[in-house]
Amino acid sequence: MKRETEQRGHTNKKLLVKGLKRLAVALPVLVLSTYVITFSFLNKETLPLYITLTLGIIFMGITLFLLFNGLRLVIRSVFGER
Repeated sequence: MKRETEQRGHTNKKLLVKGLKRLAVALPVLVLSTYVITFSFLNKETLPLYITLTLGIIFMGITLFLLFNGLRLVIRSVFGER
C-alpha cells in the first residue's frame, strides 16, 4: 500500500510562480484601469474623454485576462493536469 504523500502529486513550483507573477502584474493594472476610467468620467467636457475611456476599458480587459489566467495557472499547479 502506497503512502498518502506518494498518491498525491506535488505542486508544480514553476507553474505556481508563473501564475503568481501574473497575479502580481494584474494588481497594479487593476488600480491603473480604475483610475483611468474614473478620470475619464470626471473630465466629461474635454475631448480626451473618449481616449482615456477607451484606454481604461482596454486596461480593464487586460486585467481580467491576467487575473483569470493567473488563477488558472495556480489551480493547475496545485491540482495538476486534468
